[in-house]
Amino acid sequence: MSCAFDLAHYRELLDAAKAGGYRFATFDRSPLPGDLFLRHDVDLSLEAALRLAELEAEADTQATYFLMTRSLFYNLASEEGERALERLRALGHRVGHHAVNPNLDLDGRFDPVVAWHNPDPEFMAGLVEGAVNVMSEPWFSRDHYRSDSNHHWRAGCPHAELAAGEFEWLQLLTHPEIWVYPGETMRETMLAMLDAEREHDLERLAADRIDLT
Repeated sequence: MSCAFDLAHYRELLDAAKAGGYRFATFDRSPLPGDLFLRHDVDLSLEAALRLAELEAEADTQATYFLMTRSLFYNLASEEGERALERLRALGHRVGHHAVNPNLDLDGRFDPVVAWHNPDPEFMAGLVEGAVNVMSEPWFSRDHYRSDSNHHWRAGCPHAELAAGEFEWLQLLTHPEIWVYPGETMRETMLAMLDAEREHDLERLAADRIDLT
């Protein structure tokens, strides 16, 4: 099995989790043995998030998508943002707040669950009033956490361990754009995303009645 960062291997990760006997859990209760908390921090692309969400729904799995209100790359208050929120809910996923410290914009769009963007140790695991911080206990510990940050599994791709049921429980963080756009490195993947966004931006210009003839 190739541990490529692509949708084919992401589906293999989901299948491995099922083979290992895991159940797909959300952050509305404390972890139990056999739980797999699928978490997605949507840093850059709503389109990538929706593509991953569709794949997960087809695989009969559930995840929590953390969306930003202060993103430099997408506007959650736009029509596109509102449609993305609606579609994620329709697919059966949860939606949390991907907050930019020190700002918390929890409102009715989100479940009461927070993941900090680019967290620093001094605030990463702190208590959040009225909400779950997914990087705080009991939802986080180093032995129960894997992340694909910057196109790299710091402790190795977890598919074999998932298939063997080796984790008591696991919080698995992935970033949709890493899996949706092709590339052998983070740079290649980000350039592929920018190429795709250029075509999308041209469509946005046309929708805004910008004449490029």
